[in-house]
Amino acid sequence: MNIGTLINAMPGACAQGLIWGIMAIGVYITYKILDLADLTVDGTMCTGGAVCIIMMTNGYSVQVSLLCAFIVGMLAGLVTGIFHTAMGIPAILSGILTQLGLYSVNLRIMGGKANQAISVDKYDLIVSLRYIKGVPFYKNTIFVVAIFVIAIVAVLYWFFGTELGCAIRSTGSNQNMSRAQGINTDFMKIIGLMLSNGIVALASGLYAQYQGFADVNMGRGAIVIGLAAVIIGEVVFGKLAHNFASKLIAVALGAIIYYLVLQFVLWLGLNSNDLKLLSALVVAVFLAIPHLKGKYFAKAGKKGGAGRA
Repeated sequence: MNIGTLINAMPGACAQGLIWGIMAIGVYITYKILDLADLTVDGTMCTGGAVCIIMMTNGYSVQVSLLCAFIVGMLAGLVTGIFHTAMGIPAILSGILTQLGLYSVNLRIMGGKANQAISVDKYDLIVSLRYIKGVPFYKNTIFVVAIFVIAIVAVLYWFFGTELGCAIRSTGSNQNMSRAQGINTDFMKIIGLMLSNGIVALASGLYAQYQGFADVNMGRGAIVIGLAAVIIGEVVFGKLAHNFASKLIAVALGAIIYYLVLQFVLWLGLNSNDLKLLSALVVAVFLAIPHLKGKYFAKAGKKGGAGRA
């Protein structure tokens, strides 16, 4: 095992982790703020990339293509929201239904093909695997995606400080109390789901550019990666993240850690076919850490305190 190979792979893992960190911020909105289990993201993680690539190959600028990817992602979230609020379908099933429908929609967007490629030589891409090394710093994929992360965190920090944003946070904290205060909780859920899936679709558009193609299966298991980033960010940076903005940044850093760990394990010789299994195990471990700390270490602390008393 050559250590140089691992070192050379780290910048790519950081760039990929940052892109998925944007996706994880979208997951954070539903999972942590709204307290909803939304599986729509497995579909929108392909939809955004498909829209972005197809629009760019049809002559639209990368900025317009990413904006449309964001809007289409919001529409997917709207569908899930309507399923959940207007039709009374549980949130997790609503997401599964939308995700299932998006598979066919994504194929339609890509002209019936399972894969649509885009060339970095022919199109003006914002990010690319080719922009990791040997380019000016302002064009480097890590720098560009970091700017995206900072901008998204700043906008969300402002938005969730507004009256509408506070109403969404209140809905996730206590629906009954929110309704008693005159908040339309169904509307707040829909707005939260739309915002979440719009951000996921934006990340998808960046990821499709980064890898050079959109694939109908590129979102499979995305929710696991998103949850991994959220949980790792909480566990590793929980004591440092004291406000909302720092928590969002911790989520993005959690995604980087996740991909660095994957890269390290692959370097050790893990079969790439086992990555999904490893992802599930990583999420399970980090989900269990807070519970185990509270169950065993807290008890140990109490016993020690009692003995000293």
